[in-house]
Amino acid sequence: MTRIGVVTFPGTLDDRDAARAVRLAGGEPVALWHKDADLRGVDAVILPGGFSYGDYLRCGAIAAVAPVMGEVVRAAKSGMPVLGICNGFQVLCESHLLPGALIRNDHQKFFCRDQVLRVENPDTAWTALYEPDEILTVPLKNGEGNFQASPQELERLEGEGRVVFRYVDLNPNGSANDIAGITNDRGNVVGLMPHPEHAIEAGFGPLSTDEHGASAGHGGTEGLKIFQSVLHALVG
Repeated sequence: MTRIGVVTFPGTLDDRDAARAVRLAGGEPVALWHKDADLRGVDAVILPGGFSYGDYLRCGAIAAVAPVMGEVVRAAKSGMPVLGICNGFQVLCESHLLPGALIRNDHQKFFCRDQVLRVENPDTAWTALYEPDEILTVPLKNGEGNFQASPQELERLEGEGRVVFRYVDLNPNGSANDIAGITNDRGNVVGLMPHPEHAIEAGFGPLSTDEHGASAGHGGTEGLKIFQSVLHALVG
């Protein structure tokens, strides 16, 4: 069975949710501790959401130099799939595995909502089972989710097709170009601010609607394909 490591830092909140998502997708979650410079033979790594090290200094900055991240960086540069969700996205930027930075939301408030996204790039290890321009709804919760980069870097991300997810209908934090997630040039490292691990199980996901626009309850499971995609990429 494909083994997916889930890293826990002090202050991580969503490691169990990420591990459950891996399990429901058909993989074997493997707990990785921030102090251990050992990836335990996993096939991919997830950096989950939370407030690593209390978000002191900058969000993700201390986590980026944790012992386990040295191994994650080396593995990512050799092609291992790595996913950073929310705080994990911040850690990837601070580790320079992804460009840009996540700064304070432009409205200066913590924001929580079910967020509509559009798949811009289905050709990464984490989006292979999505269709181009597919729409999905997953929860979003952040206070520093405002993705920014230099004009030159933004032009490069757009020109190289490295924007993976884009906010639809509402930009919840002021991110440049409505960017919700990006990838590296190889497509094995992906970071996104919304939380697909909270949209994996019928009855517990975001509110969904039927074909007539009426409420269909908490049925949203559109985040599960992110975790299924990496398993498909690894065994395919």
